[in-house]
Amino acid sequence: MKDLMRPLTVKCIRNIIAGRLVQGSDEVIVQYGAYRLKQIKHPNTILFSNKKIINWKGLKDFFPLILVTDQEVALPGDPEDLTIIHVLNLEQAYWEFVHYYRDLFRIPIIAITGTSGKTTTKEMIKHILAAQKKVAATTNTSNSRTAHLQYLLSVDDQIEVAVFETAVGAPGDIQTAGKYFKPTIGIITNVGAHHLNYCKSIEGYIEAKGEMVKILDQTDGVLIINAEDQNTMKIDRSDYQGKLIKIGQHPSCHFRATTIQYDRSGMTFTLHHQEQTYHVFVTGYGEHQVYNALATIAAVYEVGVSIQEAIDLLKTYRKLNKQLQVFTGINGSLLLDDTWSINTTSLEAALKVLNDLGKDKRKIAIIGTITDLGSWGYIIHEQAGELITRHGVDVLITIGEHARIIANYAVHLGIEAQVYSFHNGIRAYDLLTQFTDENTVILIKGDMYSKTMIDLAAKLRTKN
Repeated sequence: MKDLMRPLTVKCIRNIIAGRLVQGSDEVIVQYGAYRLKQIKHPNTILFSNKKIINWKGLKDFFPLILVTDQEVALPGDPEDLTIIHVLNLEQAYWEFVHYYRDLFRIPIIAITGTSGKTTTKEMIKHILAAQKKVAATTNTSNSRTAHLQYLLSVDDQIEVAVFETAVGAPGDIQTAGKYFKPTIGIITNVGAHHLNYCKSIEGYIEAKGEMVKILDQTDGVLIINAEDQNTMKIDRSDYQGKLIKIGQHPSCHFRATTIQYDRSGMTFTLHHQEQTYHVFVTGYGEHQVYNALATIAAVYEVGVSIQEAIDLLKTYRKLNKQLQVFTGINGSLLLDDTWSINTTSLEAALKVLNDLGKDKRKIAIIGTITDLGSWGYIIHEQAGELITRHGVDVLITIGEHARIIANYAVHLGIEAQVYSFHNGIRAYDLLTQFTDENTVILIKGDMYSKTMIDLAAKLRTKN
């Protein structure tokens, strides 16, 4: 991530935040920003903090350093190259700085949220825009609230457009992101069930995702939504008078997909927009990938990229590692490695791909634990069991204690499959070696932070 900001002098920043120079020089140049000590990685960083700094010696490599605080500061023995600005209210000063910096740039900023598909959509948008423009963007899945300042400061005079993920860990997260980025275009890919440990309920999670509507300009903003996602359509848009763009397969959608088909290494479909039709290819299997492509094309079109140019560039997009990648598996089987993340929304999308590619073949689903659910863990794991039962597999294997709930509930519902539950991947691998062949399709679905699932996926790619 490029975090070098537009250079500003200490004097300029003092005027913005109404700060008093206690130590140092008004002529020092600020090139980086931080509000935690561990975020300081370069000299010429401005740190907003009211914490007492004990180890000044450990910061010497990053001098010149600029400290903004509303506390009294015990100066180190050698204060050379240390600038201190005192303010009356640190939080107020911090946000005045953030708002000033964001308002320096009149560029399109795209914010993306959703239970699944947001990273893929962001990467597609970045790929297309980068062909012509200087783009600032979140890095892979690094979208936590602690990274917002660095991402904002990565926008400088060379940047022409920015695209940022705005994830939900708890209510208020998207509104906080909006205070930093002030997006001109917002995308909601879909809303399932996730992060219920903080959102408390499905309704609370829908409301948290719906904050995307609130952070857009209510008259001049652009909102792109999946019009066929039931939870997204529950979001309150009563005060929003900006532009609304619907994507999907229904005739009412502004960007509509028909004739969706699997191709050799991805999906093809016909795109309908303003009485024009286009043939589109997007790498990656599954109908969900078509929706990601629709949102992408809609967003870049708003930025000024023609639809045909977007389609041409989309052909060269390559998925991130672990996102429903297809490999030759053990004993000549077909392996679908989807160990990027797991929630019920992405699980259902993966099961659809398993069924589509596994017609007339033996279908095996290996499922790991769904995290960040809090007290909802039992219910959501049962819902996963219901999804698997409804879509159907021939063999269900769960890995982990909580994932066992999935297997038990599927059995309770009468799933017509062989069902196994293991604590780790060793016994699962031994079992799979016995009944996989070239007529088998294996889906392994888990979390990128689960070493057990990652290791098992790697072993399954080994040819015997």
